[in-house]
Amino acid sequence: MDTPQLSAEDIQARVLHRDGLMLVIDKPAGLPVHRGPKGGANLEDSFDALRFGLPRPPVLAHRLDRDTSGCLVLGRHRKATASLGLLFKHGKIDKTYWAVVEGGPLEDAGVIDIPLGRLNAERGWWQKPDPEGQPALTNWTVLGRGDGLTWLALEPVTGRTHQLRVHCAASGWPIVGDNIYGTQASLRRLRNEPFVPRFGEPSLHLHAREIVIPLSKNKPPVRVVAPAPSHLHERLKACSWNGE
Repeated sequence: MDTPQLSAEDIQARVLHRDGLMLVIDKPAGLPVHRGPKGGANLEDSFDALRFGLPRPPVLAHRLDRDTSGCLVLGRHRKATASLGLLFKHGKIDKTYWAVVEGGPLEDAGVIDIPLGRLNAERGWWQKPDPEGQPALTNWTVLGRGDGLTWLALEPVTGRTHQLRVHCAASGWPIVGDNIYGTQASLRRLRNEPFVPRFGEPSLHLHAREIVIPLSKNKPPVRVVAPAPSHLHERLKACSWNGE
């Protein structure tokens, strides 16, 4: 069962920050940002409820995967969206993700430097480690451990498609619930079983926790934090999360 379309009240309740230039909303897991080729619920179809007096709805300044939750930035008008796009393009916006991974690194902090390329022509948006691919860099810090799991803060320096998911899997500690790069997905591929997307209850334990946006040279950057979604709570608590 697909995640249902958000009502006007639902999406307005997910606004974490609002000013004259942008909104930051708390994207739910399981809902794509764009309408797919077969239609279906998506985030953009609810943006008209976020005009807040402006003549046009806001537009996406960047993207999050369907199954990733958390901070999503929207530009409120054309000039603002262009400015935000440049900040994202040039790496001026700091992003911190929370992930719960299977197993985990032995160290408490480190850097993943693994170039990424397309997996194959059939799955153009899937990625793989590729020495000839695009540079991809992720900083990581352990926030907690427990029950065979590790809670990580991931800071992508670059912004490649599926970067955090592939980097964690390639490091030997895939993100819990990753139905493309996780342990169960790898076993399916080894057995030559077809890929069947799983919809319904969110399972990917990846959350865009914090974003820091330097909108103005004369003001401190805007810092926004998204609360951990309910589907992460059980495993975060197993890793000593205190609920904040």
